[in-house]
Amino acid sequence: MDQTKLGRLNMVADAYRALDLLAKHSRIESSRVAVMGFSRGGQSALYSAMNRLYATLGPANNLRLAAHIAFYPDCMTTYHADTDVSDKPIRILHGSAGNYNPVAPCRAFVERLTKANKDVKLIEYPDTYHVFDAPAFRTPVILKGATTTRHCRLAEGDDHQIMDLETQKPFTFSDACVERDPTLAFNEAANSQARIFVRDFLTDTFQLK
Repeated sequence: MDQTKLGRLNMVADAYRALDLLAKHSRIESSRVAVMGFSRGGQSALYSAMNRLYATLGPANNLRLAAHIAFYPDCMTTYHADTDVSDKPIRILHGSAGNYNPVAPCRAFVERLTKANKDVKLIEYPDTYHVFDAPAFRTPVILKGATTTRHCRLAEGDDHQIMDLETQKPFTFSDACVERDPTLAFNEAANSQARIFVRDFLTDTFQLK
């Protein structure tokens, strides 16, 4: 799939519609529905916490997701009001060696959220690449031709277009900051630790003990 054809936050609406649907099920507690996503889905899981998006796209009856869990998301873009988020917990799991969606912009975002007194934590796994939870990549793979914005500095402009801060023009995938050929690699230790973390986190969040 050519991910350049899909808007960065389009799947946030999918998460909200899923919550709408699940909340109607007689055997599901609407207050115990979390969202978890990976890579592009991780970006949507992360930014679906934004109150601005809840206000414009959100579920009916003021429903809120109980938690936001993002695996190796893209945090390269600064959005308007992106620290005005839900009071529900946000957890980001990332590999320190990733060169598809690098962890450094997520560190910066988490620092801003922390200063805004939000319930957020970043869990980093050393020497770990993108898609570290996928055993299919026990042998590391360079994803030839895949684009990465790992060296871009992007921000939402006044007209809501995503701007390349280096060129001060609307971002395109032909910008000089865009690179290719990121690495995908399974990491057994990180995968095991992440599974335990998610299990324990949701057990605590949903008060299942």
